[in-house]
Amino acid sequence: MLFFKDIKQHWFFTYKIYHFPFWAFYFFSWGVIELSLPIAYKAMFFSPRYVIFLFYVVIHTLANYFNLYVLLPKYLYKGKLTTYILSLVSWIAVVSCVMFGCYFLSAFIIGESLDYFCVFNEEKGETYFHTLTSQILPATSGTMLLGLCIKLAKNSLIAQKKQQLLENEKLATELKFLKHQFNPHFLFNTINSIFFLIHKAPGEASEALANFSDLLRYQLYECNEQLIPIDQELNYLENFVALEKLRRNKNLKIDLSVHLSNKKPLGIAPFILVTFVENAFKHVSNSKEMLNWIEIKVEVDDNNCLHFDVTNSIETKSDFNTNLTYGGIGLENVSRRLDLIYSKNYDLKIDHQKTRFSVALKITLEELVLKDQISQERNMVS
Repeated sequence: MLFFKDIKQHWFFTYKIYHFPFWAFYFFSWGVIELSLPIAYKAMFFSPRYVIFLFYVVIHTLANYFNLYVLLPKYLYKGKLTTYILSLVSWIAVVSCVMFGCYFLSAFIIGESLDYFCVFNEEKGETYFHTLTSQILPATSGTMLLGLCIKLAKNSLIAQKKQQLLENEKLATELKFLKHQFNPHFLFNTINSIFFLIHKAPGEASEALANFSDLLRYQLYECNEQLIPIDQELNYLENFVALEKLRRNKNLKIDLSVHLSNKKPLGIAPFILVTFVENAFKHVSNSKEMLNWIEIKVEVDDNNCLHFDVTNSIETKSDFNTNLTYGGIGLENVSRRLDLIYSKNYDLKIDHQKTRFSVALKITLEELVLKDQISQERNMVS
């Protein structure tokens, strides 16, 4: 497995150089079909025609690069089908004209006339334009469509594999949450804190009990979807922090800042944020000689980007464990969920210094289609 992984990281695959031998084989195969193996082999490798063969390979490979890695992501992946089709047709016309110019260049290089490469019948009134329309244009269109089909088929297989991995990961994650959903240490300490508050401050005990109820309700019922409203996740986060404050000593300063400038109905995968917050509470310093602190900042900007930062103080001499865990769900699991759900639309940075540990997470969130919107759309259709 490591051997194949190293092979894929080779520059030959990283920069897609394998496209050149693929299209060389493609055009050679067509030559074999139209002529025969000995004639095609001799014409393409042991005659002046190898020049035009090289032009075919290089020009069409570069043309496919532009189509697959510029036009396709810019238009088709963004749902602009009509624009993509018009752009592709225009690009095929441009490449065909460039290829026709290569016929002149090839004739100049080998010192022959253009008739050496062009195929037309003067008796039927055919001209050099016939070579463009009957030979170059079909070849260019064929290579473009073949490259497009291969790319779309490859993307479809990757998407199916990714979806299968995501479903498997989701099942495994759900099983872990069912097994570790209620952290006994957290539950007992919270219940004891509320019990003592009932006698000291009944008002605070009532508020704490409401937070505790909301937290359990979220774990049981509200986090079953792949994406949930960001408000629900943040509400759970605030309840979690509020309950942690109950059972912490006064020498711990906790700052939670939430700023949502974006009012769109955005969704986020459940239990992504709280993993890092729980880790901060678990590993925060517990020194009597200095102030221990945890800072949590959450911001969603107008570009649907979530900025999440968690920083906590740690003991200078402590053997800090960077393997984050929340109810049995660790950093490796969270990173994998981020990869599967958000792909390249997130950035996670973890910084471990002598006296502090920080996590900075950026996620590009998706807009949710709410149930009332769906019902309205159905009513409009009906």
